[in-house]
Amino acid sequence: MFQHILVPLDGSPRAEQALSMAARLARASSGVVLLVRVVGPPIDYGGGLAQAPLMTEQVIDTELDQAKSYLKTVSQSPMLAGVETHAEVMFGLPVQHILDVAQSRAADLIVMCSHGRTGFTRWVLGSVAHHLIHQNPLPVLILREGTPVPLADAAHPFSVLVPLDGSPLAETALGPAVNLVAALAAPGQGALHLTQVVKRFSITAEEGFISQLNAETLERGKDYLAKMKESLQEKDPWLTIKWSVVLDSDVAGAIIRIGEHGQQGEGGERFGACDLVAMSTHGRGGLERLVMGSVTERVLGATKLPLLVVRPEKVGPE
Repeated sequence: MFQHILVPLDGSPRAEQALSMAARLARASSGVVLLVRVVGPPIDYGGGLAQAPLMTEQVIDTELDQAKSYLKTVSQSPMLAGVETHAEVMFGLPVQHILDVAQSRAADLIVMCSHGRTGFTRWVLGSVAHHLIHQNPLPVLILREGTPVPLADAAHPFSVLVPLDGSPLAETALGPAVNLVAALAAPGQGALHLTQVVKRFSITAEEGFISQLNAETLERGKDYLAKMKESLQEKDPWLTIKWSVVLDSDVAGAIIRIGEHGQQGEGGERFGACDLVAMSTHGRGGLERLVMGSVTERVLGATKLPLLVVRPEKVGPE
């Protein structure tokens, strides 16, 4: 379970949409929500500081006081009722200070909406999210504006899609995904949908040989996911675990399609749309040579679903 959930805010209603999710997770684990507001010079994410009037010490103090007042109001909002909250206000560059707070407060998850912009800070949460994913060792849960994560019930078990490629690095998304399911499904049911998208070999003059390679790669994927399901089920028998393997030339597109619309799985069972996608930022495995880092980037930029991004520690050479 996640015990210390950090929520970066910039004063905008869009950024505040992350609060409901953070509160749900904190209540499930009796955890803490850490609210962070960074006041700083306008940022131009094209490469430097934006052209703006110099911020005097008086202006900075005023901005800091307003930020503190803002976080105090947020911490007293009904959606955080009963949840222990802490607030941090700083002046400087958003990403570095968010990382500093995450480390000093022992945060184990960052939750944020993908957009938000307001006031003197002028930091775009979409860009901050992008930088945090690449510079931060913690899982980052990216929510979509206006798309609340549904509650689980008997008719709709909370379901998380976890794309895998056969590599240990890609599998690092499984632990955080299970923790999310446990927190967000309660008191309803929870499910994992494991999928492997096998990159299709292009048809050439040797069509029969290529077709055989595709078929063999599919079978390896099926064997892998069947064993993965068995292993996970032993550790978490309360989970409903489904899996599917698909052959597609567009890996990211297939993941988005499966997550948003569901799929016909093994045994003829129909998988419905998932509520969330959980992926690592790296992973390489097998003949398909699927690099999860670039695939995750594409999924993040195109899916309508919330996305949990896990950045695993490097294991051995790339």
